[in-house]
Amino acid sequence: MGITTLLAVSACNSTDNGYKNNSSEPVAASTSATRNPQVAGDEFLAKNKTAPGVKTTTSGLQYKINHEGSGKKPKATDMVTVQYEGRLIDGTVFDSTAQRNNQPATFPLNGVISGWTEGLQLMSEGSEFTFYIPANLAYGEQSPTSAIPANSVLIFDVKLLKIGE
Repeated sequence: MGITTLLAVSACNSTDNGYKNNSSEPVAASTSATRNPQVAGDEFLAKNKTAPGVKTTTSGLQYKINHEGSGKKPKATDMVTVQYEGRLIDGTVFDSTAQRNNQPATFPLNGVISGWTEGLQLMSEGSEFTFYIPANLAYGEQSPTSAIPANSVLIFDVKLLKIGE
């Protein structure tokens, strides 16, 4: 199941309305994440917020700017085209445009999980960010796939390629 489907399913089910694993980011033990994703995720985010370059928004979304682009920034109502990799805090990749012949994903920004909607609006075209999305801004208890345990913190490396169709 691709991100467009996963993120859109989440937007419908949620009441809350995104390359490579950087060795400098903290990673929780996979056994903790498997037993209790919420506790492991909270511990991960508490440690991660002090990592170099990581910023936290008022909603709790954490992000790191890996490359700042120079293009325009999207609005929540825009269509966006991205390359991305999504993984759990233990490093398990659950979705990636690289897994689909490097085909970028295009979707309406207001049709995805709230962590993506918020995070992508911080980016300019050409930017590359890493998002650390708390469970309440991701899928929460309504995970659309067994690849993502309920209440999981998600990490996405995202490159914003284009705004518009």
